[in-house]
Amino acid sequence: MSETTKITQEFLDSSQYLEQSILQYEQVYGTDFVSPGGADTARRLIGRLGLDPGARVLDVGCGLGGSAFLMAREFDLSVDGIDLSKNMLAIASRKLDAYRLADRVSLRWGDCLELEGGAAYDAAYSRDVFLHIHDKARLFAVLYAALRPGGKLLFTDYCCGPEPWADEFAAYVAERSYRLHEIDEYARLIAAAGFENVEGEDATAGFVEILVADLQRIERLPLDPDVRERLYQGWQRKLERARAGDHRWGVFAARKPVATSADDNRGNSDD
Repeated sequence: MSETTKITQEFLDSSQYLEQSILQYEQVYGTDFVSPGGADTARRLIGRLGLDPGARVLDVGCGLGGSAFLMAREFDLSVDGIDLSKNMLAIASRKLDAYRLADRVSLRWGDCLELEGGAAYDAAYSRDVFLHIHDKARLFAVLYAALRPGGKLLFTDYCCGPEPWADEFAAYVAERSYRLHEIDEYARLIAAAGFENVEGEDATAGFVEILVADLQRIERLPLDPDVRERLYQGWQRKLERARAGDHRWGVFAARKPVATSADDNRGNSDD
C-alpha cells in the first residue's frame, strides 16, 4: 500500500473502533485504556519522560484518555489529546467531564498529520497509534515542528519482523490497513526527521507477557460466551504472531535538538 494512503475517521469508526468493540477492549486493558499494559505500562512510560510539573504534552491518538488522565492526576502535566476516532472521543469526553479534569486535559477530534500552531509542546506521547499512519516521514516532521526545542518524543507501536511474513499475519495487517516497520527502520525514520538521541527498543518479550495476562483476564470477563471466545481467539492469534517473530512491539524515544536558529524557535513567543 502506498505511503500516501490515508486512514479516515469513517474507516476506523466503522471497523476496528465500533463503540461496542472499544468498550470490550477497555475491559481487557483496564478502565480508560485501549493500549497494551493499561495503566501500569502508561504510568511507567510517562515517568520515563521526566517532565517537570506543568509541562505541556501532546497525546497523539489519545483514545479513551487514560494516559492523559494519568498525566494530569499523578504527574501534574497539561495535556492536549487528539484522536481521529469520533467513537473514542465521545467516550473519552464523557470520562473527562466525570473526572473534572478539563482544567488540565483537553480532547479534540483531528488528524495529527494536519497539526498546526508551531512549537508548543514539551513532549509528544503516543500509544500504539502510528501503525494506522502510512506516511511516517510526514508524521515525524509534524511532531518535530510541534515540539519546543529540547522537547521529547516517546511512543510505543506495533512493529514487524523481516518479510516474508506468515500468510496469516500479512492478511491481518492488510485487513486493518496497518503500516508496520522493523524496529531499526522505525528508528531511522525518526532520526531522518531531525530528532536526536533516538532509541528504538524491541519490547516484544514484554508484549508477550502482557498478552498472556490479557488472555487470563479475558477468561474471567463477565461477557456473553460468544463474545468472550471471539476476544480470546483474537488475543491468542496475536500472541502466536508475537512468539513467531512477525508481530513485534517497539518502544521509541527521541529528542528535538535545542534551538540553534530562529527557525527552531517558531511558536515559542506565546508560551
